[in-house]
Amino acid sequence: MKRIKLTVAYDGTNYCGWQLQPNGITIEEVLNRALTDLLKEPISVVGASRTDSGVHSLGNVAVFDTENRMPADKICLALNQRLPEDVRVQSSEEVPPGWHPRKHNCVKTYEYRILNRKIPVPTLRLYTHFCYFDLDEDKMREAAAFLVGEHDFRSFCTLRKQDEDTVRTIYSLTVERTEDDVIIIRVSGSGFLYNMVRIIAGTLMKVGMGMCAPEDMEQILAARDRQAAGPTAPARGLTLVSMEYEKELRPEVRGINREWDYVLDQTRTETEGIACLTVNRCDDRWLSSLMARVLRYAFRNGAEQIYAEDRQGRLKEGQQYGTFVLEKSEETDNGSRRFIAGNTVQKAENP
Repeated sequence: MKRIKLTVAYDGTNYCGWQLQPNGITIEEVLNRALTDLLKEPISVVGASRTDSGVHSLGNVAVFDTENRMPADKICLALNQRLPEDVRVQSSEEVPPGWHPRKHNCVKTYEYRILNRKIPVPTLRLYTHFCYFDLDEDKMREAAAFLVGEHDFRSFCTLRKQDEDTVRTIYSLTVERTEDDVIIIRVSGSGFLYNMVRIIAGTLMKVGMGMCAPEDMEQILAARDRQAAGPTAPARGLTLVSMEYEKELRPEVRGINREWDYVLDQTRTETEGIACLTVNRCDDRWLSSLMARVLRYAFRNGAEQIYAEDRQGRLKEGQQYGTFVLEKSEETDNGSRRFIAGNTVQKAENP
């Protein structure tokens, strides 16, 4: 048995998104059917990003397991002969058996395209959102800058469950106008919530139309309320451009905004299985969720022992954050207490 990774491009116009649906054909269904036919065994792919109906992709990622002896790099060539014209596998390669496209750190990049002119162009109608009103891309760019960094993007998503973790990191967010009056919103981040990019695009368009000021983005973020942001822009303008997986852990992860400031040191994670979380500052309201989120992230990255320190001295033995409990502590050089965080789920699985 071997695991194969696919990089998939598709025009999403005629599909009900990526994930299998009872009411229409999807990319996942098309891939499963073609792979089953090619490899002569039942195949079910697992996708990295479950794009919505009408959304396009240049580089979505999926994996599947097979016992077929066909060389991994040849699968894409044979598979493309069985796929419709609007779906093409760009590459296929073998990956380790435990590699999962949604459980490894990744930088996702999306583009949202807006055709901003008085009369639409028919050849662009499937890949851009047409906007008749003049958009000020300079103001949109100014507004976009407020969203860069680690924030709670609850205002910019459609919640699937009330306790969903809505903190994400945007590494870059640019707004550019091309010579043919297409405004391209390009955003890269650690991951995105349901409808997040389309709501960001809809909100930036409101700014571009002058319906709100660029600096209003701060208040929209702080509101943590979907009603505070703009509309969800249509799917046709959105394309998943790429997914770049980390080949090695970042030695340091830092989250800093008006409400918190923390550092996760991972310099010893790969060699010794140790990670150290230091919370320099955090509003009391968000300390519990921050601790649970970052401890879970460190554990997923391979940390077997996680040290946690709060410079404001609020941590105590026995406190629980998600599946982690603070155990024994020790005094640091600066006089504060540092705790070891134990994973209760891991202990339950390994009594």
